[in-house]
Amino acid sequence: MELPVIGITMGDPAGVGPEIIVKALSDPQIFKICRPLVLGDQGIIAKAAQILGLEIKVNVAKDIRSGRYEVGAINVLNLSNLDASAVAWGKPDERFGKAVVGYIKAGTKLALEGETEAITTAPINKEVINRAGYAYAGHTELFAELTHTKDYVMMLTGEKLRVALVTTHCRLKDVAALLNTQRIFTIIKVTNNSLKEYFAISKPRIAVASLNPHAGEGGMFGDEEDRIIAPAINRAKDAGIHAIGPLPSDTLFYYASRGDYDVVVCMYHDQGLIPLKLLSFQNAVNVTLGLPIIRTSVDHGTAYDIAGTGKANPESLKKAITLAASMANKRRKLSKDMSGNLTLC
Repeated sequence: MELPVIGITMGDPAGVGPEIIVKALSDPQIFKICRPLVLGDQGIIAKAAQILGLEIKVNVAKDIRSGRYEVGAINVLNLSNLDASAVAWGKPDERFGKAVVGYIKAGTKLALEGETEAITTAPINKEVINRAGYAYAGHTELFAELTHTKDYVMMLTGEKLRVALVTTHCRLKDVAALLNTQRIFTIIKVTNNSLKEYFAISKPRIAVASLNPHAGEGGMFGDEEDRIIAPAINRAKDAGIHAIGPLPSDTLFYYASRGDYDVVVCMYHDQGLIPLKLLSFQNAVNVTLGLPIIRTSVDHGTAYDIAGTGKANPESLKKAITLAASMANKRRKLSKDMSGNLTLC
């Protein structure tokens, strides 16, 4: 059976995306698990290979099938023709925003049509794409719109911890107003189903974090736990989901990191990402759950301060590609199981 084709979007041309792609695709292990296809700009990828001093052939692939998927070659579906000499490493430029969004749109289209089996994304600059006229808070929201998905979840996974977010990129002062029982229940349900489908966890143990210190301390520090979060957990339990909480986050992550829970549902961005990145800064992966396509991503940004220096660590990207390939294989098995040709363990 052929290995799954993973579309890798190049991300911001001025960031570390191009060089971590070149580094990742120089690893022979990647070609043992998938057929990687870069969705981006051939000139920028070639420029990244040059600054890294790597003798690697950058091929322009006309389509999925014409790619040369072997060590020593990088296949690029050339979606833009940027002037590589005009792209300054570490210098964000809104002129490239259209191209960046174009890589994501093309990748989504290929995945929806079944040409690729997953997408892995390199980092983008949200300010750049917004200034270019694309009003999205990030990758996650753009993928949701492109796939017409209402119920989706941003989950990050590391070696010792997984976190799923109820709210994502918003001001901290707006978090409480954005929380509601239906939203929290949906996050729990989508996360539960995805852990079963893609991570082979038959009965996910889902810990739900509180919003307030000490889980509100009986209402002394806030009532969101009793009024909003606990009812969502009860609904999940009634649906047969193993959900626990709301639990104080100052102790919850200790227990989760030692393996007591399979995932922590967090109320806001930094509540989940601070412990996750503390434990897995170099190798965590961002996964969008609930989409009709598989999408994984690095868990870091464009790192303009080191772009073009060759210092960027490709481990998060390699982990993201590896996870995408694993999820694609699990989807293949599930499809065969549903057709009666395969029985899963």
